[in-house]
Amino acid sequence: MKNIKKIAFTFVLVCVSFSNAVSQTAVKTDAFYKTVAQDGSGDYTTIQAAINDSKSFPYQRITIFIKNGTYHEKIKIHEWNTNMSLVGESKENTVITFDDYFNKVNLGINSTFYTYTLLVEANDVLLKNLTIENASGDVGQAVALSVFSDRVAVIDCRITGNQDTLYASGKGCQYYKNCYIEGTTDFIFGSATAWFEDCEIHSKKDSYITAASTPEGTDFGYVFKDCKLTSNEAVSKVYLGRPWRIYAKTVFVNCTLGKHILPEGWHNWSKPDAEKNSFYAEYKCTGAGYSPTTRVKWSHQLTKSQAKKYKVENVIGANFLKDIQQWESQAKK
Repeated sequence: MKNIKKIAFTFVLVCVSFSNAVSQTAVKTDAFYKTVAQDGSGDYTTIQAAINDSKSFPYQRITIFIKNGTYHEKIKIHEWNTNMSLVGESKENTVITFDDYFNKVNLGINSTFYTYTLLVEANDVLLKNLTIENASGDVGQAVALSVFSDRVAVIDCRITGNQDTLYASGKGCQYYKNCYIEGTTDFIFGSATAWFEDCEIHSKKDSYITAASTPEGTDFGYVFKDCKLTSNEAVSKVYLGRPWRIYAKTVFVNCTLGKHILPEGWHNWSKPDAEKNSFYAEYKCTGAGYSPTTRVKWSHQLTKSQAKKYKVENVIGANFLKDIQQWESQAKK
C-alpha cells in the first residue's frame, strides 16, 4: 500500500511539473506578452504602466497589445526598453493622445522637444496599428511622435498634429510604412536616416513638409518611396522641404504629388550655404505637383543610374528589414 501511495504521489508531482512547464512555455511564446485595456480586462489599464513594468534590455521581444480606446497619456519608451513592440487593436480606434505644445510646456528655447505625445528612446522598437496624436491644435510647435533612436519601425499608423508632428531624429535608421502623417509646418523634421514607403503625407495649410537636419557626411536623410502627397482643399502653396541644417537630404522617388506642391519645390530657408551643401532630389514622380523643369536650380532630378542607390536595403540595411518582418510576425495573434 505504501508503494502504491508513493507511486501515486510521484505521478502527481510529475503531472504538476509538466503542467507548469507547458504554462511557462505558453507565456514565453505568447505573441501578446502584455495586454492593455481601459476596461480592466487586460494586464494593465495604461500603456505607460505596461512599459514601466517591462524588463530592461530583454533578450526576448516584449509585445504590448493595446485594445481599442482613447488613451490620454504622455508616453515614453525609455532607452532601456529595447526589443519592444506596441501593437494596437486597430489604427483607427487605438488612439494615444496628449496636448502639450511649446508655450504650454514653457521650458525655454528648446520647449519643442518636450511636447511629444509618444517618445521613443529605445532601439529595436515596433509601433503598429496606432493613432498617435498631438491634440493641442494649431498653436505652434507640438510633436505627436518623437523617435530618437536606431532601428525603429512604424507601420500602419496615423500620426496627426499640426506643426512639428513627427520628429524623426537621432543618428539611427527608421522605417515608416503604410502610415498617414499630417501637419502644417515642418511636420516631418530631424536628423534621422528615415525610409517612408506607401505613406500618405497630408498638408493642412500652406507651408513646408520636411525640415531635415541630416548630419554632414551621412549617405541618406529622408527618402520617400511610392508615397502620396495630399492636402486640405484650400491649400495651394506647399514646399517639399527646407533645410533645418545646411546638410539636409530629402529625396522623393515614384511619389504622387498633389497640386498643392509649388513649382519651385524647395526652399533654402534663407541659407545660401544650404544651396551648396544640401541634397534635394526627385525621381519619376507624378501628379499635378510634379514639375521638374521649374524646380529650384540647386535641386536634382535623379537619373536612372543615380536612383538605383535609393533602395530600402541600402538606406536602412537588409538586416533591419529582415528583423522588421520577424517583429511583425511575432505581433500577430
